[in-house]
Amino acid sequence: MRDAATSEQLTLTYRTAEQDSPMKKLKPAEVSDAVTSTPKYDIVADSDVLCFNGNVVLVPKRAILLVPKTVEARLKYVKGAKLMSWSEFYAVNRGWITTVEVSRKQAEGNDLIPEETRDMMQQSGNLVIATYKAGPISVLAPKIADGSTTQTDTP
Repeated sequence: MRDAATSEQLTLTYRTAEQDSPMKKLKPAEVSDAVTSTPKYDIVADSDVLCFNGNVVLVPKRAILLVPKTVEARLKYVKGAKLMSWSEFYAVNRGWITTVEVSRKQAEGNDLIPEETRDMMQQSGNLVIATYKAGPISVLAPKIADGSTTQTDTP
């Protein structure tokens, strides 16, 4: 059996532990506030709007590859439109939207979209959206061998 510690012994142990605490020697970190230092992100400014029949969807900028004159009016928000996910919106608007599946290298601008695909886009008469794994994705301008990029006409 062992003797129980007295109140004085416990108090002495507590005081010495408190005096030798490494937390007291620690200096406060000089880090800026994450909330105020994080740049503001505006999803609407970084997206294009597709609106038709009272429904609206946001797609990334540069995901729209081709806009025929007949659907230009559908690139503007109509007040009161219901926000939908891409898969829902595309399901009810397949008649005027065509998707082109691109690889990651094509989206980065490292590879060109094949010429037969570009010809198909021109002939379809539909709005053409670039997709990657069935979701809309931005497509950067193709890079030239010297490292610069070409200018493309995108909305």
